[in-house]
Amino acid sequence: MAVPEISQTRLYEWLTGDEDSRMCRDIPDEACREQPRNFFLHLAASLGNKLADELASARLVLPWLLGVIGAPLWMVGLLVPIREAGALLPQLFVAGLIRGRPERKGVWVVGGVLQALTAAALALLALFGGGTIGGGLVLAVLVALSLARGLSSIATKDVMGKTIAKRRRGTLMGWSGSLAGAATLAAGAVLMLFEDRPGELALAALLGVAALGWALNAFCASRIVETPGAVEGGENAWSAIRTGLRLLREDRAFLHFNLARALLLSSALALPYVALLGQQQAGTELGGLGALVIVSGVAGMLASPIWGRRADASSRIVMRDAALGTTVGCLLGALFAWWPAAWTQTVWPYALVYALLVIVHAGVRLGRKTYIVDLAGQDDRALYVALSNTLTGVLMLAVGGPVGAQAQWLGAPALLLVLAATALAAAASARRLPEVE
Repeated sequence: MAVPEISQTRLYEWLTGDEDSRMCRDIPDEACREQPRNFFLHLAASLGNKLADELASARLVLPWLLGVIGAPLWMVGLLVPIREAGALLPQLFVAGLIRGRPERKGVWVVGGVLQALTAAALALLALFGGGTIGGGLVLAVLVALSLARGLSSIATKDVMGKTIAKRRRGTLMGWSGSLAGAATLAAGAVLMLFEDRPGELALAALLGVAALGWALNAFCASRIVETPGAVEGGENAWSAIRTGLRLLREDRAFLHFNLARALLLSSALALPYVALLGQQQAGTELGGLGALVIVSGVAGMLASPIWGRRADASSRIVMRDAALGTTVGCLLGALFAWWPAAWTQTVWPYALVYALLVIVHAGVRLGRKTYIVDLAGQDDRALYVALSNTLTGVLMLAVGGPVGAQAQWLGAPALLLVLAATALAAAASARRLPEVE
């Protein structure tokens, strides 16, 4: 038994660049002793979660699903707002419940199991759903999936803050993103082989693998060794809202972070419109979807470890640079759509732009996650994360609908110009954030 333990510790030290795995910041001594083991459990859990997120993506896979089953086109515009807002809005309401538990991983496990069940339901709808009713059921299941995602999200960050030390969290999320990118790449390659197969079967297979990914996430979460934390200060939903509003007034860095994060929504909102431009060239052929899945996997595999290490050094700089990259990606997408050249009439130019936006969106996610975890203290971390996510969910609902209406009126290329300007404002906002590492 000693040999595996030594190997695990050495591998942990190699992955993190930490010459002494017993050196810890911001976590108890008991958690420090278990950090190498917990690091790999977090890594495997995050791999399952990130792979499932890609294979059940509201930005790419679910629009294709609605098209295959013949759902009305207006439903496509609801996918991203439902997916993002549904995952974010309830988090402030469960923050008090989680705060009252000495161990929070059980909430994470419940969320993972529920996500696995909803992904399995989507797989069944890919096989048996059809028309408006099928599309409506997809949206309803997506609501349940998003709520379960919100349950897991806040617990995941809180458990990470208790079990993984500062200046190791970004590295952990970076390596998990890289592994998930490699797995997504393999899934996209298989999907391209299904080009002449029934679309329903291929999509059901993808969503079935997503269900297995979330099951892996729940299993690994259940095995994490979590040191019981403080339970004082647990609040009901309305008390949490009042406390959260007070934090926004008193903590200027937290308020400024939420402003930058709101502007960074442009990176999430741009992705489905670039995918839409690619779909217009590829039609409903699964080879086009496979190409987008592959470039998404390659981009995530290459970008996440780099962003992760940079986030451990300065997460605000990562947010700034990712916002600038979003600006460039949106401008390129609009340019290709308006450029009347033969090579822009294929899926590949948009696949390359999609890859760029996946890279910078990974930076946005890693930067903001690392920033909020490092900004908050151990006792208030769950509340900070929940409040920030709830505010973003409100904004996603408030902005997502009007953005979709603008796309219907202006067209996707013009909308990408609007999102490019928003991303540029996000870069300016992130640049003025204080350092927290």
